[in-house]
Amino acid sequence: MKICAVIVAAGNSTRMQSGGRSKLLMELCGEPVLRHTLRAFDRAACIEEIVVVTRPVDFDAVREAMQGIKKPVRITEGGAARQDSVANGAALCADADYIAVHDGARPLITPAQIEAVCAHAQKYGAATLAVPVKDTIKIASAENFVEGTPDRAALRAIQTPQVFHLPLYKRALERAAEQGKQYTDDCQLIENAGGVVYLTPGDYRNVKITTPEDLPMAEAFYKMLENEKENGI
Repeated sequence: MKICAVIVAAGNSTRMQSGGRSKLLMELCGEPVLRHTLRAFDRAACIEEIVVVTRPVDFDAVREAMQGIKKPVRITEGGAARQDSVANGAALCADADYIAVHDGARPLITPAQIEAVCAHAQKYGAATLAVPVKDTIKIASAENFVEGTPDRAALRAIQTPQVFHLPLYKRALERAAEQGKQYTDDCQLIENAGGVVYLTPGDYRNVKITTPEDLPMAEAFYKMLENEKENGI
């Protein structure tokens, strides 16, 4: 079974307050964020090739971040919305059986986590990394009052990669297009088409770098993970 990774890196990084510079090209422990992400997929045995979806203005910098990556990597332009960007990446994976969609801004993903979620996707057709929600969640009204409190035991925070059988993903895209719907979460796209997504246990350190305070947190987690590797944990 051929699995193609689609790394989504086409956002404008507005919440990062980086002055238009892509957060994926910012440094994390001395290397671009994107290089850390690519290295994990390069080392995951289940992944055969990688597609990076990004802004044309970042093409050259992305090629620079690809240094040291041994697997085939192709670059394509992002779309107007995330769903369009993933579709652009998937179009370059036409001969794959599965696609593994990952946020480029999650640089602390590990090869073991990639392989675990890919194995579950091959078993169930669709799978995503997820972790139990730690905080109590409230449902807010339009007037900003509490309307309800869902059972925390049933709640999961969804991470990436999200891995899908490619024919299932294509059918889901077609259905969303027919309905005129756009989804920011690829699992929701699959759910809308009647698909079932398996929840593979993730890791709280698989953080997404979105706002300025996320970068030092990711650096701390990175050092923790490196220390575990050195000590064989």
